[in-house]
Amino acid sequence: MSLDTRPLRKDAERNRQRILAAAGELFAEAGLHVTLDAVAERAGVGVGTVYRRFPDKEALIDALFEERIDEVVAIAEQACALDDAWDGLVFFFDRAISLHGEDRALKELVFSTAHGRERVAHARGKLKPIVGRLVARAQEAGQLRPDVDITDVPVIQLMLTAVMEYTGDVAPEVWRRYLAILLDGLRAGAALSPLSAAALSDEQLDGAMARGLRPLRR
Repeated sequence: MSLDTRPLRKDAERNRQRILAAAGELFAEAGLHVTLDAVAERAGVGVGTVYRRFPDKEALIDALFEERIDEVVAIAEQACALDDAWDGLVFFFDRAISLHGEDRALKELVFSTAHGRERVAHARGKLKPIVGRLVARAQEAGQLRPDVDITDVPVIQLMLTAVMEYTGDVAPEVWRRYLAILLDGLRAGAALSPLSAAALSDEQLDGAMARGLRPLRR
């Protein structure tokens, strides 16, 4: 009996990996509105095969989500491991924003609660302590202006990923110009005037992200 079923188990796992790979590509390219029919077509399997492995799109998103969030966490951990606190902060912004730019679905998941509050809360729960260390370390070293808050970090990332959305087809690297401008404004020694508004609270950040990311009109 086991010899008869073993090839089926291998086929099932192979199909599952093909579906995950196809979904990862399509979500990265177009975001989370991609249908399971489109995933099946990209994977080269029948729609029924997709539904047997993943009863709905949420289950498919969950299967991919943990791995992608772990990539962002790994970037933050690498940043914390750098000897210079400012270099660590710059490294995190550069690498994390690059990753969000390459994967629209990851950006939608991290910067919006529109695709499941529990999933997004889980992601932020993993990221917040590490990003908090990055911010605190740079402030303690006198490199980051003291009025910067941890909630400023995702907003800055969201600003720059919006630049990517608008300029990606004509100048894909120009977002780094604006990152450099923002970083100069974040330096403790470069602060020429106080910030005119308070940072978002955690509740306000969640409220803003609950609106979701709106696609550009073309």
